[in-house]
Amino acid sequence: MALRHAVLVALLDGELSGYQLAKAFDLGVANFWHALPQQLYAELARLERDGLVSGREIVQDTRPNKRVFTVTDAGLAELERFAAADGKPSFIRDDLLVKVQAADHVDAGEVIARLTERAAFADAKIRLLGGLLRKLRGGRSEEEFLRHGERIGPYLTCLRGLAFEQGNRDWCRRSAAILEERRAAHARE
Repeated sequence: MALRHAVLVALLDGELSGYQLAKAFDLGVANFWHALPQQLYAELARLERDGLVSGREIVQDTRPNKRVFTVTDAGLAELERFAAADGKPSFIRDDLLVKVQAADHVDAGEVIARLTERAAFADAKIRLLGGLLRKLRGGRSEEEFLRHGERIGPYLTCLRGLAFEQGNRDWCRRSAAILEERRAAHARE
């Protein structure tokens, strides 16, 4: 997947400025695609040049003018093409796993500390995603929303993000506990 597709998806709900796009990325798209704000601005320029989004300037009295962007028909056609294309399987590329792989040869206390930090980060993200899911449901039960919700895609990707973070948290806690137990056992020997 290219960043362009993730940006097009983020713009599906309506007109956004680059700043608003970055915020939307942080809340939704970041569950499956990471990009820095400067990457988003550069991609918006490319998408506009390629005719996949259209931009217009909004004049503001008390602030600098801003440009807002919407997906064009060509952008929707590009998303259709992308949705129909074969996908590549995902893979894990995580420096924490390299550290855990080395746990038998480095200070296990440091690895345990990194695992504990990551578990705390996952907990925070779980709370954030839970709040986002509640907001998306708008007071409806999950079952009702899944059956009748207007925009189901963001909800489903948020559910995936939640499951991902829960899995990360649980694995980090278990791995830290195992390493701590082994460290304590070696200290008693």
